[in-house]
Amino acid sequence: MRFFLWILALFASAIGIAVAAHYNVGNVVFFYPPYRIDLSLNFFILLAILLFAMIYAVLKTIRVTKAMPGRVAAYRRDKLEKKGNQALREALKYYFEGRFGHAEKAAMRASESPENAGLAALIAARAAHRMQQTDRRDTWLATLEEDASLKSARLMTAIELLVDERQPELALKVVDELNANGTRHIHALRMALKANQRAHNWPEVLRLVRTLDKNNALHPALSLRLRELAYDDLLRNPANDAESIRNVWFAIPAEDRIKPYVALRAAHAFNQRGLHDGARTIVEKAMAEEWDDRLLRPYRDAVAEQGTPALVAQIERCEEWHRKHPADPELELTLATLCLRQQLWGKAQRHLEQALSDAVTPRQQQESHRKLAQMYESLNQPEKAAAHYRQCALLVAA
Repeated sequence: MRFFLWILALFASAIGIAVAAHYNVGNVVFFYPPYRIDLSLNFFILLAILLFAMIYAVLKTIRVTKAMPGRVAAYRRDKLEKKGNQALREALKYYFEGRFGHAEKAAMRASESPENAGLAALIAARAAHRMQQTDRRDTWLATLEEDASLKSARLMTAIELLVDERQPELALKVVDELNANGTRHIHALRMALKANQRAHNWPEVLRLVRTLDKNNALHPALSLRLRELAYDDLLRNPANDAESIRNVWFAIPAEDRIKPYVALRAAHAFNQRGLHDGARTIVEKAMAEEWDDRLLRPYRDAVAEQGTPALVAQIERCEEWHRKHPADPELELTLATLCLRQQLWGKAQRHLEQALSDAVTPRQQQESHRKLAQMYESLNQPEKAAAHYRQCALLVAA
């Protein structure tokens, strides 16, 4: 229908021009002595239109010819970019499929496009790392050192790969460079945490865990475990003297000091340095929040001197626990140990025999027999003491 309308319009225009030309009787005369040229006005108009069309065609041809090299270059550039984008998509696809050799080759093709060279190098570096080709990985990363726009991406990639390769010292150097660059996003903090954990830099681990906890960026179970590992290492450090271990302990947040795992390590550390009063306080505060019979062993190791108010307070505290937790072999052993120190022989014997009856591990049985033997030695009953020593030896041999 549209074509028919165009034909109709074309014929109508032709008829209109023919009618107008029929009534146009004007002439155009050109003088160039000794020549004279006479033209009808209609013919002159036709020649003018043809001359304009010819000049326009010549100028258009010249302009198109001049623009041809640029258009060819743009075509080649677009073609290269299209191939680079396709190669980049293939590299990502192969990488996520686990086909790292194909991914590196595709990334190499994608790097021919200047716009994709940086991202292609990052993919190739990760693929080479997965194939344990560290030299190629480092070469790919080195190609990005001059690209300021991808500096953070390069550093984050380097940290992840070095941590995965278990080179925490090198990873921490890159972390320092990243921090100097002003990048402190959550994933960077997680990578720094992992690197410091691998390097056993526990004070920094604690700082990073607290920072991530504030941002809800760490699972509570993982946060607790990392803090426990850090406290364990700090409290076990043999280089700490009595004053240093106090400083470490009071640097731990109050809500963590009452957790059984932390309190247990701290009580052992205090006992090893002769700080028995501190060990007893640590255990009592932790037990007030949550019952854990593992804390009873360092509590009896921290037994006070005979006849002191501290020992009497210990016995009363254990008796209070005993009313709430009867038939606990660890508690029975602890009460017996305190009674032995206070020379309350009858109570000590009763609790030791009960501990022996309720014992669930060979260690508890062995300790009960040993303490019974020591009690009978103090009471000048060598035969009974020898019998319990024999039972203890049999348990050790088993």
